[in-house]
Amino acid sequence: MLSPKGRIFNQDIAMELSKEKRDVVLLCGRYEAIDERVGEYLVDDEISIGDYVLTGGELAALVIIDAVTRLVPGVLGDSRSAEEESFSWGLLDYPHYTRPEEYRGMKVPAVLLSGNHAEINRWRKKQALKLTLERRPDLLKKYLLTEDDKKMLDEIKEESKWT
Repeated sequence: MLSPKGRIFNQDIAMELSKEKRDVVLLCGRYEAIDERVGEYLVDDEISIGDYVLTGGELAALVIIDAVTRLVPGVLGDSRSAEEESFSWGLLDYPHYTRPEEYRGMKVPAVLLSGNHAEINRWRKKQALKLTLERRPDLLKKYLLTEDDKKMLDEIKEESKWT
């Protein structure tokens, strides 16, 4: 049942629901709430998509459906797509670039054009760590940092004079 009293929906819950072997039914109220007896006797979980109010649970249900469905094997064209993005590995995603190589004076970082896959992977990891440190440092508390990650964080802090 979708409810502000439920556990806050996140990628871990999406993964959990995507592996569910039985049908999942999402109950959502409209304007007010769902009768308390329904929640008490028919519901085995309550989920909230955040600390704000909507006029009904339909949009929340769509958010959950989209996040869960894309994790079901075979739904996405490339199975790695669901593994290599924000929250799937505990950090915010690294920046992505497309063509052209230069747009309005802004260039794609040279390392991404180098063909050196080890350096590209290191750059991506460092950028993910940097963005996470700057915008969602709370995620770093849950993320298991490797020694290389710690070195990159030290580099990031030194480069930006992080305090």
